[in-house]
Amino acid sequence: MRWDVLAEAVPALVAAVPLTLQLAVAAILAGFVLAVLIALARLSGSWPLAAPAYGFVYVVRGTPLLLQIFFVYYGLAQLDLIRHSFLWPVFRDEYWCALLALSLNTAAYGSEIIRGGLQSVGRGQVEAAQAFGFTAWQRFRRIIFPQALRQMVPAYGNELILMVKATSLASTVTVLEVTGTARIIASETYAPVEVFVAAGAIYLLLNAVLTAGVHALEALIGRRGGFAMAG
Repeated sequence: MRWDVLAEAVPALVAAVPLTLQLAVAAILAGFVLAVLIALARLSGSWPLAAPAYGFVYVVRGTPLLLQIFFVYYGLAQLDLIRHSFLWPVFRDEYWCALLALSLNTAAYGSEIIRGGLQSVGRGQVEAAQAFGFTAWQRFRRIIFPQALRQMVPAYGNELILMVKATSLASTVTVLEVTGTARIIASETYAPVEVFVAAGAIYLLLNAVLTAGVHALEALIGRRGGFAMAG
């Protein structure tokens, strides 16, 4: 074990952690917004809305994330339509391409989590609330959302952890997060074992913290019976 390499590599890897977390959190947030829209389209009962949403989810979940990143970065960026549009500043930057691919990927998986959570609420409860004169928004805020949230949080917590690990694939398009930084250090020091062991330890620590946070949130929601939405 080359301790001198570790002593130099660890600070550089730790310095790349904010970019890794930034990618993961931004992708989850953007993906969540898209996932809500996709889930609602799937549940709308309208074929023009449900069919494209289903097709998107089917394609994204059925193809590797690495391929999706390559498609966005190497594929879409080569189209003249993109190069001569206002989107070009986004597609010429490896960070935004990686973020877009990660966001679309987690949107597909997240939409199924949200759809399953909403469908888990008993139809009888919704009908009872309707009989008491609740509006559609009141039914969603007081009945559907709090119960669906209890179903969604564990799965979405896992999605966040998976997304932290998935950010390592951004290194394939030269984004210097933890894995990208580790690859450069390993090529310069010829000590891949030490460098990648250190990188793996950082991912383990990050995910341990995230897992503890998700468990704490689950316990909080369980005690409160779900969060009611204001308004």
